[in-house]
Amino acid sequence: MFEKVLIANRGEIALRIHRACQEMGIKTVAVHSTADSEAMHVRLADESVCIGPPPAAKSYLHIPSIIAAAEITGAQAIHPGYGFLSENAKFAEIVTQHGMTFIGPTAEHIRLMGDKIAAKQAAIDTGMPVVPGSAGGLTDEANAKKVAKEIGYPIIIKASAGGGGRGMKVAQTEDDLAEAYNTARSEAKAAFGNDEVYMEKYLTRPRHIEIQIVADGHGNVIHLGERDCSLQRRHQKVLEEAPSPALNAEDRARIGQITADAIKKLGYLGVGTVEYLFEDGEFYFIEMNTRLQVEHPVTEMITCLDLVREQIRIADGAKLSVNQENVIFNGHAIECRVNAENPTTFRPSPGKITGYHPPGGLGVRLDSAIYAGYAIPPNYDSLIGKLIVHGRDRAECLMRLRRALNEMVITGVETTLPLFRDLMNEPDVINGDYSIHWLEKNLKAKAEEAGG
Repeated sequence: MFEKVLIANRGEIALRIHRACQEMGIKTVAVHSTADSEAMHVRLADESVCIGPPPAAKSYLHIPSIIAAAEITGAQAIHPGYGFLSENAKFAEIVTQHGMTFIGPTAEHIRLMGDKIAAKQAAIDTGMPVVPGSAGGLTDEANAKKVAKEIGYPIIIKASAGGGGRGMKVAQTEDDLAEAYNTARSEAKAAFGNDEVYMEKYLTRPRHIEIQIVADGHGNVIHLGERDCSLQRRHQKVLEEAPSPALNAEDRARIGQITADAIKKLGYLGVGTVEYLFEDGEFYFIEMNTRLQVEHPVTEMITCLDLVREQIRIADGAKLSVNQENVIFNGHAIECRVNAENPTTFRPSPGKITGYHPPGGLGVRLDSAIYAGYAIPPNYDSLIGKLIVHGRDRAECLMRLRRALNEMVITGVETTLPLFRDLMNEPDVINGDYSIHWLEKNLKAKAEEAGG
């Protein structure tokens, strides 16, 4: 087993990885920018190395600095967490070239799934169901018009190298198509340096269902059920739960097996998540994330399997600790992503936390690296914690989450806690009756009501 792992990330995920390493008897190296010198993962790690100034491009995304930090501390492996360099194929290759282990999939699979068009073709080749759409990138407006006519409106245009909702535009009719096509290309070029876009049928009321898979280097692949991530704003997940209230046991077993079989055909290594849209009993592949997900704790809560520990074991050459028959799903779990943002405008709210009281009790987990007196820097993502709650069933889980949200206190900065407290009183959320469009429509209606 590795003796020392460098954590190439920050915030709650860096702390999450540190804790898993500590429980495995592995020493940790924290890297940090000057803005994060007082961060919790830096305080708790066995060693820490400053890798640059606050801008991510000069620190957490600066590959030479991270490699140098690993070499001078004698780290044998690097865990990228999520975000930053976690899905950077070049980084994975460089780590390997320097004689260290990248705790994640191969660069080949990162590159494959990072190209949305290639990923869709791989899904088709391995038997995963896909959304009807263009066979590849759109060549021009005329080509876009032809494809849209074939699959039928509404359609959505997406960036081939996209993610996070950038480079995505919907056209309800042919009159909307030219603007959607050109805007998507422009956004894709600005965000990813690649203006290639493709087209898919736009589903009107789908759920966002993702399947967690784990694969070792010995040909073993398992799925750990699904997570429902349908409560979204601007294509960013806000609340996730497992299992999905929209799926039955037959749906769950069917898509889980299809996904595991496909991942085995790919020869994939490590943890990964295959994301689908689900509507009218059918699943449609949208993408695969070749890393640990932000929402991985809900799966851990219902399976009692430590996904970070499993990542590290697999990277070290071990077999999966369980097989599919040993995976037991227990109860229900929900995660709320707590951001330092205004709960109405969603404007980031960096600053000093003056007061902090985390909730507790049976079935309550809080993944966060904040503390009273901690200054949230303005340079990074506004996620400051994840509140995860488990119950014997969904009704108990919702009641426990409502109680935990009421207990949680963060002062000094604005947070999205009030949003989640409001959601706990929404009949559609209570009944599990929502699609990926529900939250934005709900927020828009409330804003209009307040303004009018």
